[in-house]
Amino acid sequence: MSPSLRLGALLALACAAATPAAPPPQSAGGLLRGAPAAGFAQAGGARTFSFPADHGPHEQYRQEWWYTSGNLEGADQQRFGFELTFFRFALAPPAAAAPQASAWRAREIYMAHFAITDAARARFRFAQKLARGALGLAGAEGNPLHVWLEDCSLAADPEDQQRWHLAARGAGYELELTLRLAAPPVLNGANGLSVKSSAPGDASYYYSLPRVSASGTLTRDAGPPQPVSGLVWVDREWGSGALGAGQVGWDWFALQLDDGSALMFYALRDAHGGRDAHSGGTFTDAAGGAHALGHDALAIEVTRSWVSPRGDRYPGGWHLRAAALQLDLTLAPLLPDQELSGPPRYWEGAVAVRGQRAGRALNGRGYVELVGYGKERQEGRATGAPSGVGR
Repeated sequence: MSPSLRLGALLALACAAATPAAPPPQSAGGLLRGAPAAGFAQAGGARTFSFPADHGPHEQYRQEWWYTSGNLEGADQQRFGFELTFFRFALAPPAAAAPQASAWRAREIYMAHFAITDAARARFRFAQKLARGALGLAGAEGNPLHVWLEDCSLAADPEDQQRWHLAARGAGYELELTLRLAAPPVLNGANGLSVKSSAPGDASYYYSLPRVSASGTLTRDAGPPQPVSGLVWVDREWGSGALGAGQVGWDWFALQLDDGSALMFYALRDAHGGRDAHSGGTFTDAAGGAHALGHDALAIEVTRSWVSPRGDRYPGGWHLRAAALQLDLTLAPLLPDQELSGPPRYWEGAVAVRGQRAGRALNGRGYVELVGYGKERQEGRATGAPSGVGR
């Protein structure tokens, strides 16, 4: 997703690896403004995407991630949401001198986040895993895609690279899915270049697979596996930059609507709660056509809030309106508490969608990510709406 916590989490992890005694930053803004990425390639111009090659790693860039989220349903119509994300962060540029040979030494570190929203049991579970890119503990390969961290993995089938296999284990849940890629990737931003600020290098290459069918099994509490199926959202992003000065967080929406369309939008927030002009998104119509959305294309009204046990206030419901698309949608979380405890802490959860398009009823499902609200609580702000819009 874009911009994403994946960047912030990796920067925090890199800092911790370099200086173990240093306390981690406590805000998204602090996480996202790391040291200059000298020696790494920069996302800053047009490129020609190539698939399936671009599903694999891009080692000339400092960071990248493979993000999957989905809404699944069991045979008894129980609802589940899941997130599985792999982060790769390079510790040194590709041209840097290689350290002394050792099986333990690594030039990259990896993180995996696995979360399950179990609506029927009203519980949310989260697992975080860290490993160096050495000793086979974690890594990423292309042709075909294979990214893994211990017992979590995402891999394309060597015989059919339109079929992927996802596996994740943690916090009392095991998920095994087969993903079927039926449509070509959707390029976000300007033909795949997602610019985060006016500063050079504050950008990434970003594409999505917004409607991937999935089927497999979910096991909970060591019980019998139960069949599940649904739709998965896949995001791929890589670059070497960060967010701009003054940006403190974002609200990210990824919605799969039942007319076959999909909506992605990220609202970058400044320190005063306003929306940054580099916000944006993509609407993908039912035929697969992608339509770029400007920063003011979506009005976001926060309809309720949720306060975490730590006292951080997050949005807890939304009303979205896109006049040019004739969309009017209401979003409600499957569970109020879908906060990943980090560090850094952020809220990422499954939502139900209801509303209409051009006067016709339109429902759907999706995921929302909220980053930077701990910092905003201290400043007395908590809104994803642009200044003067959707309030």
